[in-house]
Amino acid sequence: MTSILVNNNKINLSKSRANGDTLKDELESMVSENDVLLFMKGNKQFPQCGFSAHVVGLISQHTSDFVTVDILADQEIRQGMKEFSNWPTYPQLYVKGKFVGGCDIMTELEEDGDFKDILLAN
Repeated sequence: MTSILVNNNKINLSKSRANGDTLKDELESMVSENDVLLFMKGNKQFPQCGFSAHVVGLISQHTSDFVTVDILADQEIRQGMKEFSNWPTYPQLYVKGKFVGGCDIMTELEEDGDFKDILLAN
């Protein structure tokens, strides 16, 4: 497994388009190899939309150990994630390789008291 530094995020990635893998291979690698991964507009230091900022705030209440991918920096990832997750909007959160959902779902999970357990599940 390789780690690359993107926007001050250390992203674990064993497959990449730069090495001749497909976009789907790269996305599967990102999702499976990073415990808490947020696809968003901007990054956790500088969110580029209100929904992304809100979700970064929710996650940050429980852990600082999460990786973000700026979908504005890579149009292939931006479009490809919509198909990969079958979810049309951003941000999108994956925990331990499983899709959690978007902003509304994360907000509801937080209000119900379940979000922390999902983020910190082993």
